[in-house]
Amino acid sequence: MTDQAEKKHSAFWGVMVIAGTVIGGGMFALPVDLAGAWFFWGAFILIIAWFSMLHSGLLLLEANLNYPVGSSFNTITKDLIGNTWNIISGITVAFVLYILTYAYISANGAIISETISMNLGYHANPRIVGICTAIFVASVLWISSLAASRITSLFLGLKIISFVIVFGSFFFQVDYSILRDATSTTAGTSYFPYIFMALPVCLASFGFHGNIPSLIICYGKRKDKLIKSVVFGSLLALVIYLFWLYCTMGNIPRESFKAIISSGGNVDSLVKSFLGTKQHGIIEFCLLVFSNLAVASSFFGVTLGLFDYLADLFKIDNSHGGRFKTVLLTFLPPALLYLIFPNGFIYGIGGAGAVRHHLGGHYSRSACNQSSQEVSQSDVHGLGRQSYSGDCHSLWYNRDFMLVRQRL
Repeated sequence: MTDQAEKKHSAFWGVMVIAGTVIGGGMFALPVDLAGAWFFWGAFILIIAWFSMLHSGLLLLEANLNYPVGSSFNTITKDLIGNTWNIISGITVAFVLYILTYAYISANGAIISETISMNLGYHANPRIVGICTAIFVASVLWISSLAASRITSLFLGLKIISFVIVFGSFFFQVDYSILRDATSTTAGTSYFPYIFMALPVCLASFGFHGNIPSLIICYGKRKDKLIKSVVFGSLLALVIYLFWLYCTMGNIPRESFKAIISSGGNVDSLVKSFLGTKQHGIIEFCLLVFSNLAVASSFFGVTLGLFDYLADLFKIDNSHGGRFKTVLLTFLPPALLYLIFPNGFIYGIGGAGAVRHHLGGHYSRSACNQSSQEVSQSDVHGLGRQSYSGDCHSLWYNRDFMLVRQRL
């Protein structure tokens, strides 16, 4: 990538890609999975999950920057931590991205079919709708990865507008007795045991790691823009998540989530509960717009990361024929799973979070430390950087954080 191409894209687009990937369909799983822990414990878990995933993301970014633009997880792990860990890591990355793709196909099918039913009075088969949305996203990715990034950014902008309209209204309707769960009919309610049940979903809700190689393709080795994208994109997600929890758990009683969970916990169930609070007109319309765009933007972001990963793994070229092969590898497995088991949104998000904990923690730390040691010995990848050694935790705190602060 030329210097001119690297300068053409501002950090704003990277922030939008990260935030657009993170702030999406997964946020609909948060109130459902945090219903046991409820608001205050839920907010605490989210903050811990954000910091953990941000830290591991910056470590992973550091390791990626020691490799040529376009290198993905497969290339890095094979070189740094050996073929055995490369196989384990490859299975982990593929599982996380595939299961998230499956979860978002399921969520798209549910929410779009519900939107059609509410507005047109026609019952659309969720499976057909889900497959059609998968075909649409696959077509965009086949044309261009940049087109997918632009659409994700557009969706995020519209999503934020509809979010402000809808939850600006819900914000002023928050009932603090509901938020504090003072209306609970269960005596001696305990919230702490639910923390560990909700942690995997919270970790999955900050899953931007698969998009780091894609950001490097966009920005090259412009580390300042890459760090801004990761830090501010994930921080924007945290703020919106906390606001989202405040509005949902301040309007829908804790007891009502039992019915949502028993119905499968998919996106349409939570939207119906919101509509049950007697919202009409522009609020109802914006709620449906937000719900659809939230799922769609995450769908684009996750599949973009999976697409780039598979292209690097199988060394598929970037021609139209090569991109078509990568599209088939990206969408066929989750689409077939969706046809067999269509209501797996909550299960998919939770499963991805549990596995991603391994990916975000052990892999990022190991790869970054090993990469640091190699660069300290020799400039093996021709980056012309100063030698350094030691633990990447101190590297991140002292150098990368200072870089972010200096660039503000």
